[in-house]
Amino acid sequence: MHEKERHRIILSAVQEKPVVTVQEMVELTDSSEATIRRDIAALHVQKRLRRVRGGAEAISPPQFIGLAGRPFSVNETLNAAQKRAIAREAVNLCKDGEPIIINGGTTTFQMVHFLTGRRMPIFTNSFPIAEHLLKHSKNTVMLSGGTIYREQNIILSPFDNDVTRNFYARRMFMGAQGLGPLGLMEGDPLLIQAEQKLIDQADELVVLVDSSKFRMRSSLILCGLSRIATVITDDGIEDREAKMLETAGVALVVARKQSSEKEESSLQA
Repeated sequence: MHEKERHRIILSAVQEKPVVTVQEMVELTDSSEATIRRDIAALHVQKRLRRVRGGAEAISPPQFIGLAGRPFSVNETLNAAQKRAIAREAVNLCKDGEPIIINGGTTTFQMVHFLTGRRMPIFTNSFPIAEHLLKHSKNTVMLSGGTIYREQNIILSPFDNDVTRNFYARRMFMGAQGLGPLGLMEGDPLLIQAEQKLIDQADELVVLVDSSKFRMRSSLILCGLSRIATVITDDGIEDREAKMLETAGVALVVARKQSSEKEESSLQA
C-alpha cells in the first residue's frame, strides 16, 4: 500500500474514535509497526493528527463515534476487479423467488450490478445496496432499522427486537475483515452483534472475500468455519488456504476476472 493511501486510512481512523492504537493501524493498513510509527510521526509534524503514547488522536476530536475498520470509500478502491468477479459468482448462486440477505460491505455491494434483472426478496443493512437495488431493479428490498454509520454506509441496531428477526433467507452473503482457521473475523463488537443476528436468519452462509483477507487477522471472531457453507474468493488464494477450507467442509468457489476486469485491475496497479 502506498504512503498516500496509508495516510488517508490513518486520518480517517482517528476521526472515527478518540484514540487509535498503532496495532489497530497495522491491521487497517496491513503494514508493519515501524511503518505506521513513521507515518504517525510524519502526520504529527504536518499537524494533521496528534501523536500520543501507543497511537494517535485527531487534532479536532470526533463528534460522532464510528465503527472500527476502513471507511467504505477507501475499501471500495481496493481489489475492485476481484470483488466484482467474486460478486458475479455470488449472484450465480441465487434463484429468483428465493429470499436472501446481503450484509453491508464493498464486495457484497458489487452484487447489485448482477441483480438488476432478478426478482427476489432481499434484506440488507446497507444503505447504498438498498438504494441501488431500488433504482435499478425490481427486487423486493427490506432495510434493517437502526443507526446509519456514515463511514461504512451501514445500518446497525443494538436492539434484539428489530425487524431482522422477522426475515428468513435461503442464503446470507457477507464479507469479513479476515478469514482464518478459527473462522470469520471482524474488527468491531457492534458489527459482531448485528451480523450474528443476521446469520441466525439464514439457512446458508456464503462468504465473499478477496484472497488478501486470508492473511488478515482481528481480535474478534464472528463465527467458526463450521457455520460457513461456501467461500467465494479470487485466484490469489494459496493452496494451504484452500486446504484449510476443504478440511473444514467449506465449499470453495474461485472467481476468475473477465477481460474488462483484468484491464481495470492493470490500470489500478
